[in-house]
Amino acid sequence: MSRRRLRGLSEADRALWRAYAAEIAPLPGRELPPEPAATPVPVVAAPVVPPAAPPRAVWAPPAIAVNAPPSGLDDRRWRDLRRGRIKPERTLDLHGRRAQEAHAAVHAFLADAYADGLRCVAVITGRGSSAEGGVLRRELPHWLNAPDLRRILLGAAHPHRANTGAVHLLLRRQR
Repeated sequence: MSRRRLRGLSEADRALWRAYAAEIAPLPGRELPPEPAATPVPVVAAPVVPPAAPPRAVWAPPAIAVNAPPSGLDDRRWRDLRRGRIKPERTLDLHGRRAQEAHAAVHAFLADAYADGLRCVAVITGRGSSAEGGVLRRELPHWLNAPDLRRILLGAAHPHRANTGAVHLLLRRQR
């Protein structure tokens, strides 16, 4: 059995990660560690180097919005999701939870559903007591657009026009 040597990140990869992480607000108590101090490099005559390749473009899926047709989903499938014809295989009810608990529950629920190979799930936030809707209903689209969840979602829709307290989510197939 051969042993594989683990490679560390290159300086370019570290810089790319720092640039990405700088754009994201960390959860309380989860701040990034301070950047390590740069080690002084001895000055030597450098050979002529050809210009560097342009930075790699990283693909990111477009933002998901509840009841907005997503790109990459055919019209028939979107219509069935929006009209509630695709029945959810699992449901998460967030009634009575605080925002932080609900966020963790949604994250774990969607990760488990994706790992189990489910295609459609429902998240019930409730309509809320104010005119704009409850906190959970307002926050759910933001949670769904987090990079780790956005990559597994195809679309989100209220299954019925009159019931805005429930959202059906169509998950991508596992590869």
